[in-house]
Amino acid sequence: MADPTENPAAPATSEPLPSTEPKRSWGDVAEEEEEKEKEERKQQQQQQTANTSEDKSTAELDVEGLTIDESKKVNKFLDEAEDSSIKTVTTGDTPYTSATTFEDLNLSPELLKGLYVEMKFQKPSKIQAISLPMILTPPYRNLIAQARNGSGKTTCFVLGMLSRVDPNLKAPQALCICPTRELAIQNLEVLRKMGKHTGITSECAVPTDSTNYVPISKRPPVTAQVVIGTPGTIKKWMSAKKLGFSRLKILVYDEADHMLDEAGFRDDSLRIMKDIERSSGHCQVLLFSATFNETVKNFVTRIVKDYNQLFVKKEELSLESVKQYKVYCPDELAKVMVIRDRIFELGEKMGQTIIFVRTKNSASALHKALKDFGYEVTTIMGATIQEERDKIVKEFKDGLTQVLISTDVLARGFDQQQVNLIVNYDPPVKHGKHLEPDCEVYLHRIGRAGRFGRKGVVFNLLMDGDDMIIMEKIERYFDIKVTEVRNSDEDFKAALKAAGLL
Repeated sequence: MADPTENPAAPATSEPLPSTEPKRSWGDVAEEEEEKEKEERKQQQQQQTANTSEDKSTAELDVEGLTIDESKKVNKFLDEAEDSSIKTVTTGDTPYTSATTFEDLNLSPELLKGLYVEMKFQKPSKIQAISLPMILTPPYRNLIAQARNGSGKTTCFVLGMLSRVDPNLKAPQALCICPTRELAIQNLEVLRKMGKHTGITSECAVPTDSTNYVPISKRPPVTAQVVIGTPGTIKKWMSAKKLGFSRLKILVYDEADHMLDEAGFRDDSLRIMKDIERSSGHCQVLLFSATFNETVKNFVTRIVKDYNQLFVKKEELSLESVKQYKVYCPDELAKVMVIRDRIFELGEKMGQTIIFVRTKNSASALHKALKDFGYEVTTIMGATIQEERDKIVKEFKDGLTQVLISTDVLARGFDQQQVNLIVNYDPPVKHGKHLEPDCEVYLHRIGRAGRFGRKGVVFNLLMDGDDMIIMEKIERYFDIKVTEVRNSDEDFKAALKAAGLL
């Protein structure tokens, strides 16, 4: 493991990424190469372990003093992230070498300070080690990246944006578009923390609450160097000529499958992309998500040209670090009692809990039932006013509340490392198809636990035959077997112990 107290004299070498012939099929890697790639990864890990760092001085950065206090880590049972089998498909003849340390990426001293001091990072995660050289190496090819929840995707594109910005040019140079207000705010917080010592300016383009609303016509032109926001607000600012992109270098779509899905924000996203193409020169496009269904894959590969790919196999997306269980409940009250008597009582000292429901009516009913039992819970849904949504999210992130009931408004991208318990009160289904599971949403839901490979547990509460059918389809889709847990203290304790939480 690279230690932030060490500063190598020269970039450590590592084996080049497995090369493949340029292909336009999504993640098309021949099966006969699997064993060879496994052996190469093993050799690479051995080489990285053997590499030692030498001392050197970095201008304006005292790397000697950058230490991480292990005693301050939250939750002693949290483990380091487990490597997944990441595949790449590259175009062109640009060589890419995996980064062993952040110094390998030729980052500025100010960015290194942000990574080590502010973010408390020690070394790149696997997806960061592979994707960042692709993002930061000229000619700055586009990237379509799919990887597990909690693997470090946000750092990839945030660091990519910060690295490409010229701090002396007071104009928008990087844009990140997100599907929800909460995710945009969260990404901006990460960017400001990571870029604290760079002097890079940023602005959040999200719908504002009524008390802080300023008419677009009265806004000054945006000069922030990084803009992160939702598609509707970004489009409004662009239409009003308040947000220009003649100097834009990098465009990021977070949760890209939802941003470019016909049922999501495809029209707005495409309009923004076309406006950027007309007003700027070469703009690097990065698409990041944990899921890409086949329709979106085919669409994306048509609109994004000259791109590299990074992906993991579908069966690996089910997050092995998160233990998944199903619990049969004969009726609604039984589900509430399982939450009260098993999950709350046994899991109260194991971190925070998110309970996902399908509708706002389910959210309201569950909130009232748990409140009547004397439990302090907060609830968020799309209909919640913006000021209240911000307040609820902040309190949960600050650890002031331990249990959050949510519709799928927080299923994507919401990052809270103290979340170790997820409850699927209702299984997710596709809109208008009550027996068709939404497997992408299921994956995003359970991905709220197990961030960066940490331990987590998911309890799926199944009430009737329809729920059972939906769960069986989810299991077939991910090629997994979800263990059934009986409604008893003994079974729940055994499940939590198997998940590494007891």
